[in-house]
Amino acid sequence: MNKILYSLLACFLCFTTIVEAGNPDRQGEAGAYELLMNPWARSAGLHTMSTSMIMGVEALRLNPAGLSRIAGNTEVLIGHARYLEPTDIKMNAFGIGQKVGKNGTFGLSIMSLDIGEIEVTTTDQPEGTGATFSPNFFHLGLSYAHMFENKISVGITFRAISEAISDVSAFGFALDAGIQYVTGPKDNFKFGISLRNIGSRMSFGGQGLSFPTENPDGTLSYDITVNQRSAQFELPSALNIGMSYDFNLDEDNRFTLLGNFTANSFARDQLGGGVEYALKENFMLRAAYKVEVGLSAERDFEQSVYSGLSAGATLEVPTKKGGDSRFGIDYAYRATAPFNGTHNFSVRITL
Repeated sequence: MNKILYSLLACFLCFTTIVEAGNPDRQGEAGAYELLMNPWARSAGLHTMSTSMIMGVEALRLNPAGLSRIAGNTEVLIGHARYLEPTDIKMNAFGIGQKVGKNGTFGLSIMSLDIGEIEVTTTDQPEGTGATFSPNFFHLGLSYAHMFENKISVGITFRAISEAISDVSAFGFALDAGIQYVTGPKDNFKFGISLRNIGSRMSFGGQGLSFPTENPDGTLSYDITVNQRSAQFELPSALNIGMSYDFNLDEDNRFTLLGNFTANSFARDQLGGGVEYALKENFMLRAAYKVEVGLSAERDFEQSVYSGLSAGATLEVPTKKGGDSRFGIDYAYRATAPFNGTHNFSVRITL
């Protein structure tokens, strides 16, 4: 019990010391904001605030320490999201986690963003040339997590980031790291911290930034090709601190209450909470709500697209009697302002 009290006190101190850490004056100055998008439905139903309790492959997007808590030896996860309906933007993701040894787990995750076809326009043809292009956003992550005595787990993810169109591209690396602590009579209390998107500056380059022009010294008349240099941009780093508590009503029913604080380097901080109900861990319902810290009513037009309500559900069943093999389907909806929300779908296979 004393450990729980000390953990709660530490969490409170962390909240009070960084509650002013957000930097709204730098909002929009970072790049690669797709790093903050969540393609997985189970955590999306809790507004990506399950820092303390997230587990398995899904943890690779929020807190890689949770990778060590996959139910079986192998977990495969497939995710699809329809982002900001009706923009027709889609997220697709694949992940796999594999236990190695007694306490170690390796993970691989891939995410791509499909924006669709965009018309090519020029200054001479502002209505379009008849050609189209499709931006390519792709992430590849390699992760490792380790659990110590079933109480503390740590994890790290190295992620490669690629953004490109046909003649311009940018490439960079990011690092995610996290820790989870579990205690209580039945591991009821969970506490987690994760640091996301710490990495190299990125910049765009390629043939699309070149243009022909005349020789500038004027001595001879001939054309040359000039390469423009683009400005570098930083990644949208964020610090998450969360805790949760499981109320085991009986052997079949669980009710979880969670809270989370996110300190953003290039936006206002966010604070929120959520609930999850589970029946025999086969059927789950969840909902969450989060707000931006320090956002006044006069400037509500500056709010994040994901401040507000989220909800989701899970159906997961065993595929082999007496074993760890399971099959699950997750769905989540997140309200957005503007647009008509984001829908997430996930399929999970545990072996």
